[in-house]
Amino acid sequence: MHTVSTNGLAAGERFAFWHEVSSRTWVPYELSCDPDLETSFQARMDIWDLGSLQVALMTTTPYVIRRTAKLIRQDDPGLCKLGIAVDGAGNATQNGRETAFGVGDLVLYDTSRPYSATLSTDSPVARLLVLRFSRDLLPLPARDLDRLTAVRIPGSQGVGALTSAFLLQLARHIGEYSPTDLARLSTLALEALTAALAHELEAGDAVPLHTRRRALLAQIHTFIQQNLSDPDLSPASIAAAHHISLRHLHNLFNEQGRTVAGWIRERRLEHCRRDLAEPLLATRRISEIAARWGFSRPQHFTQAFRDAYGLSPRQYREEQYWRARK
Repeated sequence: MHTVSTNGLAAGERFAFWHEVSSRTWVPYELSCDPDLETSFQARMDIWDLGSLQVALMTTTPYVIRRTAKLIRQDDPGLCKLGIAVDGAGNATQNGRETAFGVGDLVLYDTSRPYSATLSTDSPVARLLVLRFSRDLLPLPARDLDRLTAVRIPGSQGVGALTSAFLLQLARHIGEYSPTDLARLSTLALEALTAALAHELEAGDAVPLHTRRRALLAQIHTFIQQNLSDPDLSPASIAAAHHISLRHLHNLFNEQGRTVAGWIRERRLEHCRRDLAEPLLATRRISEIAARWGFSRPQHFTQAFRDAYGLSPRQYREEQYWRARK
């Protein structure tokens, strides 16, 4: 991870610094800021390079971006950017369209065409997740891609909600993954995005079958992670939530050498293990931790934990306690 911040700079230097850094990180563009906000401007950007995908989490005073025809003639790397508002709202304009976006919504930009994006000043601080990648990585015809720029893909419903949740979860936990995991996740992120865009086009058949299957699997993984605390989470409920047959769901996991129930159990045990090692949760009963992550039967949880980690939950917690005291 690489971090860029205006902290430590004089107030009069911060916005110019941010303009320079932003143009170097993404593509050259014009920046402007309300004069009243510019005097107190602050911004920070955490950047991860995942090979084919660059991910950044930005926290910033609201401002306006303009990618002009002149700047495109000077430098056109053929990239796309995807923005998701974590906090705050704004407006985007490209290809004759203008759309408003809010928390969780996805908005696509083609850096080879003029566009603008405005962060709303209704909130003093905006937080954005931004992805940058080559336009060629999206298996969609150019004419279809043109129809999707500056279009709000709702992050509160349907495929857009699943894709938004997956990408936001990736950003939140990105520091926990190994380089090998990140390489796989960058592929899944692009395929999940492709599925959301194809759904918006209502042209799922235009997307390669393997891409649709992997995108669906990524969305299912996100759904499971978000519902681990539900003791009634099951292959049947997962299949129903995604409007697919139970057989199709099992086939998706079998292709990865896994089972649905096994993947759910692994994720639940992983969360329980982290909670048991957390000093701030030392007074919480083991049965409460187990129930929090969907284990309704304590004896079943104890046996599953022992099978996975070679220790009972109580033994594991005690071992972590003594390690912390050394």
